[in-house]
This record gives sequence, structure tokens and C-alpha cells, in this order.
Amino acid sequence: MPQVIDHRGGVWSIEVPIPDNPLGHTLVHLLDTGRGPVLVDTGWDDPSSWDALAAGLDSLGVRIGDIHGVVVTHHHPDHHGLSGQVREASGAWIAMHAADADVVRRTREAEPARWLDYLADKLCRAGAPDEHVAPLRAAREQGRMRTLPGLRAALPDREIVPGELLDLEDRHLRAIWTPGHTPGHVCLHLEEDHPAGLPGHGRLFSGDHLLPGITPHIGLYEDPDDATVTDPLGDYLDSLERIGRLAPAEVLPAHQHAFADAPGRVRELLGHHEERLTGLLDLLAQPLTPWQTAERMEWNRPWEEIPYGSRNIAVSEAEAHLRRLVKLGRAEVLSGTPTTYVAL
Repeated sequence: MPQVIDHRGGVWSIEVPIPDNPLGHTLVHLLDTGRGPVLVDTGWDDPSSWDALAAGLDSLGVRIGDIHGVVVTHHHPDHHGLSGQVREASGAWIAMHAADADVVRRTREAEPARWLDYLADKLCRAGAPDEHVAPLRAAREQGRMRTLPGLRAALPDREIVPGELLDLEDRHLRAIWTPGHTPGHVCLHLEEDHPAGLPGHGRLFSGDHLLPGITPHIGLYEDPDDATVTDPLGDYLDSLERIGRLAPAEVLPAHQHAFADAPGRVRELLGHHEERLTGLLDLLAQPLTPWQTAERMEWNRPWEEIPYGSRNIAVSEAEAHLRRLVKLGRAEVLSGTPTTYVAL
């Protein structure tokens, strides 16, 4: 049986496993409403995850067929993966911010091979060595790209509009747009008194935006058709400050555990990223590509021990920080390929 926690006031969380992932599980939240139960996220698309979700709901006297709606904090497969199956089993609606709905639509409509071409080209421009890019090209040639997660994610049928209350009978759940982790990430503010009387302003379903002990990945927004130089880290830091000012009594994240003192956690994360930016300026005394920058940054393990897929994520995060320095006027991009940055 998965762990199920009663957060009181008609809110529960269910641990839904993420296979072969150090995060372990996604906390899928169940919200009781006057029209029926609503899920905040659904978990990874895997039979073991589906079984855990069904078992957790069953322990609360709820069948998957009873689900009235699904509110998705963001499009990543450990949050949105099972949404389509929940809708098939229950007829539930699926709501998502338009920016992430566009990602889902774009991914579904594109030829799968195009994504591998895009990822390979992006890594080349970031300065990745040929031996790192070679497996992507081989996967394309051998037709193995259909195993990538998210290629057939469910299209949402409702739009989450920032600042508006969701249409949930007897509940006051307001959407807050918090881009950074993804372009359409949303937090959901339950504007109701805390059931245990904790001081603050309601409760916050924070998705991956605000976690108690993890710094969420801030990479680059993926759109092969858009050459706009985005600033995901800047988006994330601005979003963090908005959540800090909200000062909810309790945060209900999608990973780890519920916690209080959101403003304190926000200050920690703002300080963490400022330290990273300052450290990067020291590295950029000489011109570096995003790959070279990632090799020199501090991670949770030495670079040579970081697995292949995690290196791609690390390089993307490094470039998000480099772009932020450029936006702040503290670094510049040099002409040529691969992309190279240097401090000003």
C-alpha cells in the first residue's frame, strides 16, 4: 500500500512511485469538492504507479472512476503521466496552463525523430563532445525514439487561467502562474483557513516550484520552432518572490513532505541561486561553453559520476544560469559555435 496522508480539511496526499528515479515518488493530492474528488497531478505513466494511485484512492473509499477533475501543476511526466488514463476511466476533465498545454501539443504533433535531432543540435551548440551526442544520433537511426516519456501525454481540455479561481464547488482554489521549472508551471492557492489553525494565508499546492529540501531543476524551455532567448532562471526567481509574499500557512509540494515557513524557504532558494551566479562569474574569467561550465560547477556528485541523462540536465541548468548573467549585464555571449560565455 502506498503511504496516504490526511492533511485534514478534505485534502490527502498519495505517494505514487516514479520507477528508477532517485526522487522516489510524486505526491498526488486529492481534494474533496462538492462535485466530486479532484486530483492535483497524477504521477508517472507506469503500471506500478497506476496501481499505487488506485490503491491509495481505494483506501480513502474513492474509485478512479469517481474522479471529477485533474489539475496539473506542470507537464512533466511524473506529474501529468497518468492524467489520460484517469480521464479514460472516469470522464474527468484535465486542466493545465496554456504554456504547458502548448508543450504537450507540440510534443504530440512533432515527429519523434525531430526531438532527437533537436536535442543533439542543442548539445552540440552547448559544446558537448561528439561521444556524448553520438547515442542520440544512433537512437534516431535505429528508431528508438518512441520510448521517450511525454510523447503521447494527454491533451488537457481546460485551461488554468492565472489569478482566477478554478471551477470547484465548495472550494476556493486560485491559480498562481509560477514559470521557471516549466513555462506554464502553476501553484494552486487553497484560500481557506488552515484546518489546524496555523498562521498564514491558506495552503499552497506547490508542484515542483517550492520543495522543502530540493532545489528544482531550472533548465531551458524546449521549443524547436522558437529562437527566442528565454530567461527561465529569471522567471523562476520572480515567481519565487511572489510566492514568498503570499506567505501560505503550509506548503503541500509534489515531492518530499508538507512544510511551513514558505518565505524562509524562498529566501534560502534565492540565496542559493545568487551564490551560483556569483560562482559562475569567477569561472567565466575565461570564455566557457555551457558544457565546460557544467563540468566545473558543483553538483551533488563529481562530474565523472553523473549519468548520461543527468549530464544533459546539468548542462541545461548551467546555460539557464549563464543566460541570467547575460540578462543582468554581468556576462556576454561571444560569436561563433559552440556558444561561449565570458564575464564582463
